[in-house]
Amino acid sequence: MKNSDSDPNRRHWLVGAVAGTATLGGIGLAWLKLQRDPVQNGLDPAFWQLKFTAPDGTALSMHTLRGKRLLLNFWASWCPPCIEELPLLSAFYKENVANGWQVLGLAVDEPDPVKRFLAHAPVSFPVGVAGISGVQLSKSLGNLIGGLPFTVVLDQNAQIVHRKMGKVTFEELHAWVGSV
Repeated sequence: MKNSDSDPNRRHWLVGAVAGTATLGGIGLAWLKLQRDPVQNGLDPAFWQLKFTAPDGTALSMHTLRGKRLLLNFWASWCPPCIEELPLLSAFYKENVANGWQVLGLAVDEPDPVKRFLAHAPVSFPVGVAGISGVQLSKSLGNLIGGLPFTVVLDQNAQIVHRKMGKVTFEELHAWVGSV
């Protein structure tokens, strides 16, 4: 005789396992498509119409960065790995701005925490506050899970040439300079 108490638990576990496997498979296929499909590596022209507000209240327009090599970093003041990589990104910007590189930090955060954070730990590159809409923007650029930090590198032709989920390293930044 079967134990009727274990059958519903087993079915729930099986349904959960199948759903989890399907989700992971879908994420994997989407990642492969982004890596292989050159059309997906281009940006929607509407990207260049976006505007963000800097913590000091000034406007940051994406169109001013068009045609330049751009490192776009999504971060938040509450994200420890994001905070750890900001000094490295700041040094990268100082070292490469004269060579035509731009760095823009987009804070997936509220304006007040960003302003307080940057008052104590300033960076050399511009920062815009993207708020929660920054998550959707990062997803449109290939951040399939919406995690932070997330970095995208664009060449002068607005093609995505590198994506990085997690903290960037000194070695990655310098390799990117040589490849773009």
